[in-house]
Parts: sequence; structure tokens; C-alpha cells
Amino acid sequence: FNSVYQIAPGLTESILPSAFAGALGGDIRALTNHDTTLVLGRTKAKTLELREDGHGLWGRVHINREDSDAMNLYHRVQRGDVDQCSFGFTIGLEDVEYRDDGSVHRTIKIVDALYEVTVATFPAYEETSASARSAQAEQIRRRTAQVWRETMKNRLKRSAE
Repeated sequence: FNSVYQIAPGLTESILPSAFAGALGGDIRALTNHDTTLVLGRTKAKTLELREDGHGLWGRVHINREDSDAMNLYHRVQRGDVDQCSFGFTIGLEDVEYRDDGSVHRTIKIVDALYEVTVATFPAYEETSASARSAQAEQIRRRTAQVWRETMKNRLKRSAE
């Protein structure tokens, strides 16, 4: 949010916080370099999670380890060869500022529709990031659930005594 992206010489844009708020309920795909044949995840399939946070649009893709394209990209991200993101959307509401120097800046206030998010080699917004998380996060979730179950089981035993 609020970072300036140069679309062309003399034309810049930025996105306001909460701009994506109304656009996150649709069927959104996660892609590789905007390529619709390289689908990594999808909100409808619950293999893509998206939300806004204090920095911008946040997402998590649950990688299909049986998909060689997805695993190849995962390893590129893990190595740091690819480490940024982009997205495809339509604008619902924007402010356009015509500046004295002849340049134009548009501020996107509302994203009407978000179609896709993508791990990108050359993103429009340079401040984006992508990172590869290991299965460690899932292991932590499982361990936390296991500890919670054991704690509840012990509480139930004590209350029954």
C-alpha cells in the first residue's frame, strides 16, 4: 500500500489501504508470471488464502508437491531467484492527479475485481515479496493441535475425578 509504481514515464500509481477489501471474495487464482496455464492455487479450492494486512495484499499458496511446475517455482523462490509478486485486477474507484510538471498520478481507492495473484520475475510493484516456507508451518500447526488435545484431555480427566 501507498508505494508508487511507475507505469510509464510521467504516469504513476499507488494503492490505498483497504483497496482490496471488497474484491477478496471471488474465485481468485495464484499463477506463475501471469500465465493462466501455470495455476499454483485457487481460493475456490481452498489452496490459496488471501487477505489484506498492514503492508498490502497477503497470500499463501498450498503447493501441490505432485506438480513439477509448482515445485520448480517453489525451489526458485526458496533459492531467492524469484522473490516478488504481482496481481491482475480491475479498478473500481480511483483519484487522478494531474501535476504541474505534466505527470499524472492515479491513486487506486477500490479494486473492483481481483482475478489473480502471481509470483513474478519482473513485478510492477518492486516492494512486493514472495518467500518459500517449508512444511515447518504445518508441523507447528499439528504439534500445537496435539498439545491442545492433550491439555483438554487432562483437564477433562481432572474434572471427572
